[in-house]
Amino acid sequence: MLIDRADFADLGELAAHRQHLWETQRDYVAARSPLHRRAWGAVRPPLSLEGFADLPLTDKEMLRESQRTHPPFGDYLAADPTTVARIHRTSGTTGTAMNLALSWRDAHETAVVGGRAQAASGLGPGHRVVHCLNYRLWMGGYTDHTTLEATGAAVIPFGVGDTRLLIRTIQELGITAISCTPSYPAVLERTIAEHFPGLRPRDLGLRLGLFGGEAGLDNPEFRRRLEATWGFAVRNANYGVTDVFCNFAGQSEVDSDLHFVALDILHPELIDPMTAAVLPWREGTRGELVLTHMSRECQPLVRFRTGDIVVITGTGRAACGRTAPRFRVVGRSDDMVVVRGINAFPTQVAAVLGQFAALSGEYRIVLDGPGPYDVLPVEIEVAEKTVAEEGLAAEVEARIKRDIGISARVSLLPFAALPRTEGKTRRVIRRN
Repeated sequence: MLIDRADFADLGELAAHRQHLWETQRDYVAARSPLHRRAWGAVRPPLSLEGFADLPLTDKEMLRESQRTHPPFGDYLAADPTTVARIHRTSGTTGTAMNLALSWRDAHETAVVGGRAQAASGLGPGHRVVHCLNYRLWMGGYTDHTTLEATGAAVIPFGVGDTRLLIRTIQELGITAISCTPSYPAVLERTIAEHFPGLRPRDLGLRLGLFGGEAGLDNPEFRRRLEATWGFAVRNANYGVTDVFCNFAGQSEVDSDLHFVALDILHPELIDPMTAAVLPWREGTRGELVLTHMSRECQPLVRFRTGDIVVITGTGRAACGRTAPRFRVVGRSDDMVVVRGINAFPTQVAAVLGQFAALSGEYRIVLDGPGPYDVLPVEIEVAEKTVAEEGLAAEVEARIKRDIGISARVSLLPFAALPRTEGKTRRVIRRN
């Protein structure tokens, strides 16, 4: 089902390959997934991928309801339960916890595709990479581990917790790369400052930082700070959608955008997030990413709304030689806040905060009620050993107004007032 080095393959050949796979996958899903039959109603799935626009979309809430009424895997478990080889479970922090089933083939394809993304970011034989995502049930732990192994690198399965042991492990094993969330280095920096006097983060000798699971890396100031503090190359190496593939896009060594490296077994579309109208897949188009498995046994998804708003930044062969289309994640539709008719995303706020040396970069947006909102309330930390000067909050508010076009109400907090986390950091807090 996979094409060797698909991220370098001819796009026309990849499209023909997907069409060939879809002709089989279409019948498989129609016969074995009641969820999709309900979603489609009287609409028959088209034989050609070019007819996808007429096929109803699926979304996360449909999957949640399916698992609530048909536990544990939902009635979109298309394979025989005896073929399930691996089970993951989400934390449920943003909704009902989801159970994720993979067959042996599903797991193999996941590792290969994720390995392409990690390899694009520079990981490979000769590297020793410490993996610092949670191994407890979450796909980002063990399954992401297999994507790192697929590059030929030596993987140290550390997980989360005991950051002092992690620092010593990096020193003693000669580790060259770290895989974690973008917010995790701040946790390590505090541990180093408190427990390793005289040691600087860059003294650890890490050459490569492989990040995923959170937004933030599109902020050039944030990237520059990480590079200056740690001395490693910063790579957005791990973009994925848990229900689809844990990792199917990564940044290469020569540009800052994500390469979509799964075009042999994953069919992408862009839609208008408000109207669901299909948008052209071409450079400059911005819309919600919709994905379809071309080869999935256990829980196949067809026209699945990811909730991620992306912009296509390139469709030709890149400087690194890859044909894989390039894109950038703007934000999530469920994190989008509409302020007086303007769509605002946490990533835009982060980009503004990165312009101020007096701020730590940590923030959260705290919303009371469902809206509509006239003002964006933002809690922001000042930098370590910094006293906020009078007028700083007003200056940040003015910059948000200039750059995003919305009014904000900024509350300044002392350094370390906001929680750091070893997992994903929530930037939007909704209080009902």
